[in-house]
Amino acid sequence: MSQIEKLIEKLLSKPKRFKYSELQKVMTHFGYIEDSAGKTSGSVVSFVGSARSITIHKPHPGDEMPLWAVKRVVVFLKEEGRLR
Repeated sequence: MSQIEKLIEKLLSKPKRFKYSELQKVMTHFGYIEDSAGKTSGSVVSFVGSARSITIHKPHPGDEMPLWAVKRVVVFLKEEGRLR
């Protein structure tokens, strides 16, 4: 099993500990581009796809995402047909 497959499995399990850096790898794998809209965007970041995008708050000061954000990403990727 590849590293990305392991990260996708981890994401699907909706863990309490999922890093933003891990999310970046998953989203890039699925073809989404990270867009932070410049210096004034603060911690708001979007992952832009061909048809839809998802906007979340980048965690700070650490790298760990809140559980609600992980769940939101899973729902989004399922709606997009990227996850089962």
